[in-house]
Amino acid sequence: MTPRRLRRLAVVLAVLAGVGVAAALGLMAFRKNLLYYYTPSQVAAGEAHTGQVFRMGGLVQTGSVQRAPGSLTVRFTLTDMQKSVPIVYTGILPDLFREGQGIVVHGRLGDAGTFTADEVLAKHDEKYMPPEVARSLKRRHGDSRAETVPATAGQGEGTAAAAPGAPTNAAAPPSAAGS
Repeated sequence: MTPRRLRRLAVVLAVLAGVGVAAALGLMAFRKNLLYYYTPSQVAAGEAHTGQVFRMGGLVQTGSVQRAPGSLTVRFTLTDMQKSVPIVYTGILPDLFREGQGIVVHGRLGDAGTFTADEVLAKHDEKYMPPEVARSLKRRHGDSRAETVPATAGQGEGTAAAAPGAPTNAAAPPSAAGS
């Protein structure tokens, strides 16, 4: 092989190695930023790994909320009506958080099977349920929960619902259109 061909081969190999390293770094960064969503049944089945950051959605089990006196630590159980997972959260809960409420928690699963939440997101009105939770409950229970899963569950994301008792746009204010 001539020296010129050797240089070309070296340049081509260097470019390929650079592209390979860049692709590997990009995939590693992408993998770190993935955020998986699981239901309590999937977590109980072992689909979520200990220490992995993910989101989990379900209903706050009735009678499970326990507040630690003198601190912001709250323990409760999240259920999808099949399996339940204990949750520990330290912080201020959303105003709409209560038992029987559909919520999504963000955090990681500990060694003892307890989920340590970094964030708790509550539904924004009485009829809204996160679409993933609605699909999971509908898949597991059929239409038995149809009255709590509205047909427009995925359409309300990003829109704020009026607070109970707040005025709505039922009657538009007088405008200058009639002048």
